[in-house]
Amino acid sequence: MKSLRFFSISFLGLLCSISVSAGNPVLKLGEPLPANLFVELGRVVNPAVVNISTKIRPRQMQMYRDPFFDMLEQLYGMQGMPRQQLPQNNVARPHSLGTGFIIREDGLIVTNNHVIAGADEVEVQINEKSEKLYKAKIIGSDDRTDIALIKIEGKGFPFLSLGSSTDSQVGEWVAAFGNPFGQGHSMTKGIISAKGRDLAEINRFPMIQTDAPINPGNSGGPLVNSQGLVIGVNAAIDPRAQGIGFAIPIDEVKNLLPQLEKLGRIKKGYLGIELADLDPQAASALGLRDLQGAIVARVMKGSPAAISGLLPYDVITDFNSTKIHNSMELRNSIADTAIGSTINLKVLREGKPRALSVTVGELPDHRTAPVVKEKLSPGTAAPFDVGFTLQDLTPQLRKEFEIDDDVKKPVVLQVNPQSPAAQAGLLPGDIVLDVNKKEVSSAAEATRAIKKGPNTFRVARQQAVVFVMIDVQ
Repeated sequence: MKSLRFFSISFLGLLCSISVSAGNPVLKLGEPLPANLFVELGRVVNPAVVNISTKIRPRQMQMYRDPFFDMLEQLYGMQGMPRQQLPQNNVARPHSLGTGFIIREDGLIVTNNHVIAGADEVEVQINEKSEKLYKAKIIGSDDRTDIALIKIEGKGFPFLSLGSSTDSQVGEWVAAFGNPFGQGHSMTKGIISAKGRDLAEINRFPMIQTDAPINPGNSGGPLVNSQGLVIGVNAAIDPRAQGIGFAIPIDEVKNLLPQLEKLGRIKKGYLGIELADLDPQAASALGLRDLQGAIVARVMKGSPAAISGLLPYDVITDFNSTKIHNSMELRNSIADTAIGSTINLKVLREGKPRALSVTVGELPDHRTAPVVKEKLSPGTAAPFDVGFTLQDLTPQLRKEFEIDDDVKKPVVLQVNPQSPAAQAGLLPGDIVLDVNKKEVSSAAEATRAIKKGPNTFRVARQQAVVFVMIDVQ
């Protein structure tokens, strides 16, 4: 704790002491706003704003687009955003464009995690008129808060001072800086429209809402006040309307910086469970009427949850005296709980209430191992012309579908268009946990469990578990 406290003090002190000598003074608080306010902001802020480009080496055929669009689909369910196919070879290809801003004279840069996520190479351009590109190292990142730290080598870089998002007020002038659509340094102006916007779908922190235009490519850029102090990190927009943009509050970001720089990640609480929402289909499968709570879809072997006695199909309704409405609420509660603390759970097991206590562990830092290319088998076809094939997991499939090593289940390899499986919503990459409530560990077991008539598949899909109902004629 002492080392973290020392870092925080010295870090902020360094910002204050260097900002004057580096030639990036802020405007004085309380003085009348100058007529050329935004001219001055551009002069002060732009030198420390950087353009970020990333590249990936294709493992298989991949699709490229600005990751900003992924956030729009995640938040609003929009489909059909532009994509471009990448050839399959080992040459690093363009993957995304974004923005960042330098916060220390030695080249430490803040940006969004979704700008650099999955990148094999990160390059930074400081001056858009210069052809010089700096190779950047990823220092730390966190997908839950969408913040990342990268660093370029050098000294004496211009940088921005961090202000206070807590002290900012609705109605005050702000300016957003970024690299929209790869066009280079751009500035837009507006006001703070609202504070504390809860967008849990895309960020753990309540966001600052602004009407300063934010466009794809602006991700990771600074939102500054009339003094030129950073009060937020541009992150997302609402595409359904004009003038609704969102920024991550800088006070929350400042709290993350020491851990990101020291550990490369943010420590989070961990129970070792995968969760699903209790939607009508899942409730029907479990014989429940109330849709409040989160279903335990999987329990990791040897995890705190396993030690406490949690089982698959348990429905968690209460976390430390707080009612749980859905799986996202529970995930956030677990991640925010102090590591080592003991919490009380209320669960429904086969419709009957139970009380359990569990000691919260630390979320493991997963590292991806290199994968040796292998020839994939065609998979095992489901019977009765259901229209999908299953494959037992291999190292390459784990890599392609980002599946942990401890998962010993079959994966859906292919789904035929217009088939009963496709119409029911089964997708390639779905991990089949059980069929008709019978746990399966191989493709052969799963296909044998399929019968004529209604079939219930419990599948893990990315960070969720869903129930797929297929009626076999």
